[in-house]
Amino acid sequence: MEQQKLPNSTLILVFGIFSIITCCCYGIIGLILGIVAIVLAKKATQIHMENPDTYTGYQNVKTGKILAIIGICLSALYLLFVIWSISTFGWETMQDQELMQEKIQEMFGQ
Repeated sequence: MEQQKLPNSTLILVFGIFSIITCCCYGIIGLILGIVAIVLAKKATQIHMENPDTYTGYQNVKTGKILAIIGICLSALYLLFVIWSISTFGWETMQDQELMQEKIQEMFGQ
């Protein structure tokens, strides 16, 4: 019996990698890619567990899932930082670099 490649195993790995890379895009893209990778990994794991001798590529699924978890954590932290920054300094301040430097200096009392 010939082994088949596990469905979406490469896609899960790619989404896991991209969830880490795109975590700096305000955290939103990284979260989306990470969550999609986790959902796909769960389905692929179920397929693999039903008949492990039939499928290859499970290592890609495990690696992609780990990378997706890391990407979700980084994206969530960055998103929280962006929300904190906007609520602390305001959107207009975030757009003006000189004003932002003044606010940070005021914040640290220099």
